[in-house]
Amino acid sequence: MSRRDIHYWKCDRPAAFHGTATRLEPDPGMEDALRGALLDHFGARSIVLKPGVGQGNHLTWQAEVDDLSLFLRVENGPEEDDHLAVESALLDRVREIGVPTPRVFGCDATRSRVPFAWQALERLTVPDLNHWHKAGQLEVAKVAFQIGAAVARWQSIEPKEFGTFDGELRGYRSSYADYFFLRLEEHLDFLEERRFLDSAERSEIEAVISAHEELLALDRGCLVHKDLALWNMLGTADEVEAFIDFDDAISGDPTDDLSLLACFHDADFLGHTIDGYRSEKDLPQEFRRRFWLHLLRNMIVKSVIRVGSGYFDRDDRFFL
Repeated sequence: MSRRDIHYWKCDRPAAFHGTATRLEPDPGMEDALRGALLDHFGARSIVLKPGVGQGNHLTWQAEVDDLSLFLRVENGPEEDDHLAVESALLDRVREIGVPTPRVFGCDATRSRVPFAWQALERLTVPDLNHWHKAGQLEVAKVAFQIGAAVARWQSIEPKEFGTFDGELRGYRSSYADYFFLRLEEHLDFLEERRFLDSAERSEIEAVISAHEELLALDRGCLVHKDLALWNMLGTADEVEAFIDFDDAISGDPTDDLSLLACFHDADFLGHTIDGYRSEKDLPQEFRRRFWLHLLRNMIVKSVIRVGSGYFDRDDRFFL
């Protein structure tokens, strides 16, 4: 299916919140089909699969395919989404400009061989950075600086149009404002219906966005990761070794990824991130107002996901 009318996949997909529940053992039939697809693709003699414990949109496995150690992701939602192929192209494109991402060894989102899309990535042996953060061992100043520098570098990728990508890495929307406002009313309806917001809070949010709408008049977009968080970076306590999960990436505003980090981190973390960004390029014009406007939009999306998926009811074993 097309993601043209999607602002953020996890909450806007037709099967909203699919894949957010706690994972049980994988379907043996699916695992057999996956093994067959890998045998065909790699011409392998030996394949060993071990179910993963990922908490994102996809089913995951660790795999040994002959001498290759791989990380497998499977999209089996009812929409028959093919975006793993788009993300695979993005991972390669980002790595080409010097930002570390896992190598893509294979991807088939056509569902011609098996009834799901799959992707085979280089398997790195380091944990995600949230592991170090939860342990109190993350060297924030070093890591946050590296994150900011990486964001600035991948902003050199300037796709045509705005919003989520089609198969040619072109945005579906002709204006950035069109993307920004996409599903906003539905998101606010949901939060008000669930009593996360009251009517006065909703009206205040709408007034603030309306008052700053002129900031959305972009001539050109840049690559935005759109799910930038420590659990989507792999590395050691003092170094980012790979940025992962560009599945929600868009063509958008240069303040957006920085504002996403502000959903989870304090001013000290953001200060080091901005320093890293400025080591590569100047901050955008009207940075503060654009930053806060995008933080507000992102907090709305994060709230929809967390309320709809019951994240607030989970314990600290969850990635948050």
